[in-house]
Amino acid sequence: MTAGKPGRTHTKERPLQSEAPGLAARRTAAKLLAAVIDAKTPLDGLVDNEHGHPHYLALDGRDRSLVRAILATALRFRGTIARLIARRLERPLPAGAHALEHVLAIAAAQILFLDVPDSAAVDLAVEQAKTDPRTARFAALVNAVLRGLVRVKDRALPVELQKNDDAPAWFAGRLVAAYGEDKAKAILEMHRHEAPVDFTVKSDPGTWAARLDGTPLATGSVRIERLVAPVSEMPGYADGEWWVQDAAAALPARLLGDVAGLAVADLCAAPGGKTAQLAHAGASVTAVDTSSSRLKRLAANFARLGLAADIVQADIAAFQPAKLFDAVLLDAPCSSTGTVRRHPDVPWTKSPDDIARLAALQRRLLEAAVKLVKPGGRVVFSNCSLDPEEGETLFRSFLAEHPGVAADPIRPDELPGIAAFVTDEGWLRTTPADLDLGKISLSGVDGFFAGRLRRL
Repeated sequence: MTAGKPGRTHTKERPLQSEAPGLAARRTAAKLLAAVIDAKTPLDGLVDNEHGHPHYLALDGRDRSLVRAILATALRFRGTIARLIARRLERPLPAGAHALEHVLAIAAAQILFLDVPDSAAVDLAVEQAKTDPRTARFAALVNAVLRGLVRVKDRALPVELQKNDDAPAWFAGRLVAAYGEDKAKAILEMHRHEAPVDFTVKSDPGTWAARLDGTPLATGSVRIERLVAPVSEMPGYADGEWWVQDAAAALPARLLGDVAGLAVADLCAAPGGKTAQLAHAGASVTAVDTSSSRLKRLAANFARLGLAADIVQADIAAFQPAKLFDAVLLDAPCSSTGTVRRHPDVPWTKSPDDIARLAALQRRLLEAAVKLVKPGGRVVFSNCSLDPEEGETLFRSFLAEHPGVAADPIRPDELPGIAAFVTDEGWLRTTPADLDLGKISLSGVDGFFAGRLRRL
């Protein structure tokens, strides 16, 4: 303990004189897991390679990759890991022992799911515990629990995976309420698996599927199971022939129909995948977003793609264009519960209160979007939430409460090959349990809702 005010205990970790290889990565993983679970900090910002957590940025590329893999695994299987650890304890951990919980969870993720030698995972966790005043007195317990886990994992892990869904109760409950037991279970199972990578291509998907060693989808996208090289090194990247975009995320822009020659606003546009679709389809696109940094990324993407758009930084509610648009696409900020395969922190950083708050924001943005389109013009509202409060319920009530708009139902024949994504009410709904390609690592799409209306 270092000197300080009377009664205050400092918990700064004491590095070893000669730190064991790999210890910094495990320590960083535990810090970032604490930020996600305890402080509800989104994971993406913590592991951003330019602006991420300082401890993460201090690591080399190999250790950064390890940290990302550990964190994704610890979050995807948080329930399973917690239960298996609890069964190795004679009594529950002390209340508030969050640092100890995270040390154990980080090590267990490696032992149970990753290609890391068990001995390394155990030994480094014990060393990590010893060097942190919050956990030093539990080093022997860490050793015993993890070695016990190593002994039983082959028989205990399959059983535990069958018994729980690795989701917070509030999240699983809302899925069941929205989709029923069977569909909710299928969605939660998909959340345990990393998503494949989809590309929106400018030209023939079949040709690009062959060049990228991928699969052409009925949505028009090209899918590969996993990246084996940096995106920037793949064929066609430098020439601007494609961009990374989940197959479901590529659907809302298509719902505006033939946009060639039309003036179209893409609201909340950054990072610009949907903007690129509209521009490539021949629209005169105005891309509006509040974030200057995200718009810089959009501009850089458009430079690579050889596409043009009028880029505007503005609050949508205050945006006043010189002329009304022929069509508007609003892909609104949301809880992102449809992207859990890519962002496994979402169920642990969001809450029902967040969903209610975001739904209220979406309604305000949709009201603003309608005012930006000409009478008779189309508005497509979409987001990547699985929750009806941000989708079906919101859109249904919006139509009922705004006599100046009318539903413009999506027809199944507009989406050939994927007509099952169109609901009876004429809306688009996708979930991670949709688009079965016979192999779980190739199947599924992000959860998306989209509804279409016309201004009267």
